[in-house]
Amino acid sequence: MTTKTRPSEEFIGLLKQSGSSDKAVAMAAQREIAKALETPLRKGVLWGDVATSIFDAMPLEPGATPEFPLDLLAPGTEADHVAYTNPGNGRIPERHVEGDYVMINTYGITSSIDFLLKYAREANWNVVARALQVLESSFVKKINDDGWHTLLAAAVDRNILVYDADAAAGQFTKRIVSLMKTVMRRNGGGNGASAPGRLTDLYCSPEAIEDIRNWGVDQLDEVSRREVYQSADDGAPLTRIFGVNMHDIFEFGDRQEYQSYFDNDLSGSLATSDVELVIGLDQAQNDSFVMPIKREVEIFEDEALHRHQRQGYYGWAEIGFGVLDNRRVLAGSF
Repeated sequence: MTTKTRPSEEFIGLLKQSGSSDKAVAMAAQREIAKALETPLRKGVLWGDVATSIFDAMPLEPGATPEFPLDLLAPGTEADHVAYTNPGNGRIPERHVEGDYVMINTYGITSSIDFLLKYAREANWNVVARALQVLESSFVKKINDDGWHTLLAAAVDRNILVYDADAAAGQFTKRIVSLMKTVMRRNGGGNGASAPGRLTDLYCSPEAIEDIRNWGVDQLDEVSRREVYQSADDGAPLTRIFGVNMHDIFEFGDRQEYQSYFDNDLSGSLATSDVELVIGLDQAQNDSFVMPIKREVEIFEDEALHRHQRQGYYGWAEIGFGVLDNRRVLAGSF
């Protein structure tokens, strides 16, 4: 439900009933509204969501432990697993390996919203719609932050930073994309034929996309520049470079929320004189970014508020985030 589009007459009637002086009628109507709000939250298609498209949601059965097996081949040990020349007799050397696992803690997230009962009774649907949108946004914000904090922590733990030494400070260039592609592939394990790692998605600030719009002839030929000039915000010339999908996030950028978390909370660092962070991900392997869900989002009506002539809703969920292989995350700066 949006704040500008009038909802159906059925919903208007339900909204009026939720503000009824008959408490039984009001609670029944509020319960229906709560269930209607719960549906889009459970589907995970949320306004402003920039995390759940990266992580694989994994609903767990009640009582199940969120344990995930790790690769038998640990990063940095690829050269230890080799075959031997056999002289024709003798005992073949043994090489024993054991798999490990990681348990990802899940935790509860909660939120609530309430408003005057008269808004429902008078069918002031734009106020109610905005209140419910705020409730949804609070869950989205929490999921976005926790997911990206996990990704940033994995990038710091990997301890690889890619940058274009020839670029001016704060200038996003096509070479930084090329360098990150090479580093992601070279450090992803395997050899030139079997290397699984590849850069598929790059997350940056809106200012980085603005730099692309202003690339000169030293970055692009005239035909490509014209395509950029004519491109919409989501057009391919702006959102795909060297086969890498570009995503701009407002929380990235100089002194913005996620970069401040990277710098201050995680003690990450950028290259000397660089001012902005970019994060590259390998989302093709589908083997690293997990989001165990012990309890889906549930929304309830708050019966205790009726005495205060207010109507409210609250909800909770139990989720977790994990990066099983930090070779799928790569930090860069410009």
